[in-house]
Amino acid sequence: MTDDLGAALAHALQAARADRGLSVAALAEASGVSRAMISRIEREDAQPTAALLGRLAAALGMTLSELVARAEGDTRRLARRAEQPTWTDAGTGYVRRAVSPPASAALELVEVELPPGAEVTYPAESYRFVDQQIWVLDGALRFVEGEQVHDLGPGDCLQLGAPADCTFVNATRSACRYLVVLDKVASPRRPR
Repeated sequence: MTDDLGAALAHALQAARADRGLSVAALAEASGVSRAMISRIEREDAQPTAALLGRLAAALGMTLSELVARAEGDTRRLARRAEQPTWTDAGTGYVRRAVSPPASAALELVEVELPPGAEVTYPAESYRFVDQQIWVLDGALRFVEGEQVHDLGPGDCLQLGAPADCTFVNATRSACRYLVVLDKVASPRRPR
């Protein structure tokens, strides 16, 4: 999602909520995001963080990229780099690029650049509906998966376990770039 897709994302969030027959209150309860914040996002009064969008998407039974693709209304099978939507989290500087073509229903590739000193946390619910791997391209990434800590370097690839709260940490002075691979048709993950 490009930073100027805020309005389309607000409408996509509202439409996804309505399609599932959820009120703002029900989505708030399911996601742990306040009703006021959801309303502000849907009215385009607030720009959500990556973690917040992840929580909302998970509560809707979607991945973040599915929500973004819905906002873009795109069904192309080819995603040229110059056309791949990016989104920057204003709070951390985290840059997320949707590498996969929007029409991809089963597999999703997301490139992330995590600035020096940044960290982003996602709740366990974000990992319920997908099988996920993280492949570090450049830099060093500390990935905290529940109580497990994984220190990853270039070329390292980690298969995520059962859903747990997870934090991506770049404790270095250089940017870290990694690819997230999501299998969206895998059966829902079992709790630990």
